[in-house]
Amino acid sequence: MVSVNLEAKKTVDEMINKADALKIAVSKLDNGATVIDCGVNVEGSFKAGELYTKVCLGGLADVGISIPGDLSEKFALPSVKIKTDFPSISTLGSQKAGWSVSVGDFFALGSGPARALSLKPAETYEEIDYKDEEADLAILTLEADVLPGEDVAQYIADECGVDVANVYLLVAPTSSLVGSIQIAGRVVENGTYKMLEFIKFDVKKVKHAAGIAPIAPVDPDGLKAMGKTNDAVLFGGRTYYYVESEEGDDMEAIAKQIPSSAADGYGKPFFDTFKEAGFDFYKIDKGMFAPAEVVINDLTTGKTYKEGFVNAELLKKSFGVDN
Repeated sequence: MVSVNLEAKKTVDEMINKADALKIAVSKLDNGATVIDCGVNVEGSFKAGELYTKVCLGGLADVGISIPGDLSEKFALPSVKIKTDFPSISTLGSQKAGWSVSVGDFFALGSGPARALSLKPAETYEEIDYKDEEADLAILTLEADVLPGEDVAQYIADECGVDVANVYLLVAPTSSLVGSIQIAGRVVENGTYKMLEFIKFDVKKVKHAAGIAPIAPVDPDGLKAMGKTNDAVLFGGRTYYYVESEEGDDMEAIAKQIPSSAADGYGKPFFDTFKEAGFDFYKIDKGMFAPAEVVINDLTTGKTYKEGFVNAELLKKSFGVDN
């Protein structure tokens, strides 16, 4: 079976070789692990954001940036485009932010191929029937404001069962250009996640997927940046899923449940919702974390279902656009 770590390594090598042009920085820790700073102490770039996103997806997706990505006749933004022929593996088996990395004073949400070695969380890999059994290296992307040290790298190595010298850690804060890009690049994953976790649909039936979402303006305030980047997908993300349904699958009903607008908590920018919840994630309707618009092509019946809508007005409100 395809290895997300070995596939992503091709992109990591490109980032290392072109670090200066990408406006990123590569360093070796004393224990041999490699750290690639994509926005903590460096500027980053559009191309770095593309490549970072591709690494998150285990190298199993095409990632590009469209300029502009139209949301309406009056509001357009650069947008991230995703195409994958391995939807469940690339999004849930790799890109999903399923690993809370906490070592000493360091904390970050971990995404990317290394999760398929550490099996975090294990139930996800049982549900998509995938393990990366070929790789002898581990690649993890970290959403953090500081760079990890040797203790973090060793922890990742131990959890993944690889030599620490074969650990590659890519880091980008939410409040950075690369951070804004990679979160917009989760537009397809947000839909597959909702299918699996909320609708309990077998995502292995999703054979191909594509999506596009606007890149949120960069905000130096981490909490506000989190709100804007989430809203880029919630209010501006469009996704397309190609599904081989089986008898008993009500694809129309499934399509209706996926968009963010189907959630009870829908209706205001995420930062406002988060603030009202006392900045407590457990008090938020998780069903909101979904693309704005969903199109499902049922490959078995030939029928197509479209649900949800792009909400340019809420997106402008989130981004602070006055007209």
